[in-house]
Amino acid sequence: MKPLMKSNIYDVDETIIIVGSCLERMQPIGYEKLKEISNNIYDICLEETHVNMAITKIGGMLRTNKIKRIIFASVDRSPYCIQLHYIQDELRKMMDLSNIEIENYVVVDNELNKISKETISLSKNLKELEEINKKRWSLMNENKTNKNWLVLI
Repeated sequence: MKPLMKSNIYDVDETIIIVGSCLERMQPIGYEKLKEISNNIYDICLEETHVNMAITKIGGMLRTNKIKRIIFASVDRSPYCIQLHYIQDELRKMMDLSNIEIENYVVVDNELNKISKETISLSKNLKELEEINKKRWSLMNENKTNKNWLVLI
């Protein structure tokens, strides 16, 4: 694993993985699963480094035209690590990423859980998320006598 902010932007492979720096320690088996995808892993702690600095660094790496696939992976429920998954939206505003495959994972119980860009986008929209949650609870209350109500949770 290489520190993202101290790595040369030209020292990349076709697939790069960017992880929260605590992932290897907190979810070691999940981290090993990422290593099976690529050994070209960079770590960053967004509690220490501002997300805008990471965006600029990753943008420079992408500008080398060497990268074809980028994976963002973090632990779940961290207010800092979630920013790692927001980087893709900012990069899309800066440059054309149509030829870059982007994947996002959170590692829970050492399992890689793929997260869609729609879910990531929704996590930044609290009003819309609240409306979805209210609908879910409303449906659940209406259907609590129905055996299928647990599907809504």
